[in-house]
Amino acid sequence: MTTETIMTHAASVLLIPGDGVGLEVVPAAADVLAALAPDLVFSRADAGWNCYQHYGNALPEQTLERARHSDAIIFGATQSPSGGAPGYASPILSLRKELGLYANLRPARNLPSATQVFDLLIVRENSEGLYAGREHPITDGYVGERVVTGSASQRIAEVACEQAFRHAERTGADPHLTVVHKANVLKKSDGLFRSKCLEIATKYPGLKVDELLVDTAAMWLAKDPGRFGVIVTTNLFGDILSDLTAGLAGGLGLAPSANICASSPALFEPVHGSAPDIAGQGKANPLATLRSVVMLLRYLNRPDMADRLDTAIETVLRSGSLTPDLGGNASTAEVTEVIKKLVLT
Repeated sequence: MTTETIMTHAASVLLIPGDGVGLEVVPAAADVLAALAPDLVFSRADAGWNCYQHYGNALPEQTLERARHSDAIIFGATQSPSGGAPGYASPILSLRKELGLYANLRPARNLPSATQVFDLLIVRENSEGLYAGREHPITDGYVGERVVTGSASQRIAEVACEQAFRHAERTGADPHLTVVHKANVLKKSDGLFRSKCLEIATKYPGLKVDELLVDTAAMWLAKDPGRFGVIVTTNLFGDILSDLTAGLAGGLGLAPSANICASSPALFEPVHGSAPDIAGQGKANPLATLRSVVMLLRYLNRPDMADRLDTAIETVLRSGSLTPDLGGNASTAEVTEVIKKLVLT
């Protein structure tokens, strides 16, 4: 499976800002993207808690249809009600399921000022595991089923192996894949995941492959993240480890992600949430969304544009205007304008 696509038409990008700061960072990212790639065709759709309150549906069918017919999607953030609400379901989880986006890519790279140097990617299985939603009551509580299948393990391993070579080409390192699991305890489910990943990896000559238990992997990520290239793991483990690497890389305000599969448009989103505490104040950090746009441009096979935007972001992190979460006092609009000027220079 490739994570790049060749367009024979003007590529369409669907914007789904969602709730909270998503309403600020998605338009900011679209502004930069439109300046960088003016041939792209943009449209916008609703989703999230505000959408649910207005229309009784957090992910309207019209939004889902627009998503299906787009080439790529930029998703902001959504707010979920505490304790739930009748008929409310997370729109991002619903989009991933409906579009079959089984691979979640979470890159992490050190800040320019950091002493620890690393540039890694976590490839997270996105469709099953403990997030499969299979919970049922027992006498004194609930049981959650952990679903691991051979087919899902095989396809995520294939994505991870391909990503290892792409990562190596970009960073100049040797292709390196680490399979992270807990097969010493979860002998059947993670045993299957482990064996499928290692089996698939043998089909990629030149790929260095090793494996770690998830607790050991967490320790080494905290101690020496530079030892890793690409990590492939299951849903819950990937969710936790990728937030750990986001912390090492400067926080969720800098953390991008992509959700991909071979047969649907890819979805790109910042990892941070809707941040209702700062929403509407104009100080949300747009860099995670802009880094997601870097991934989008690579997906659309526009590497030169991706490199220009990536370089602009690094320039801002070194010496430019920073939002309050990074110790500065710049607004969302000010950071966006600086980035836009840099990519057009």
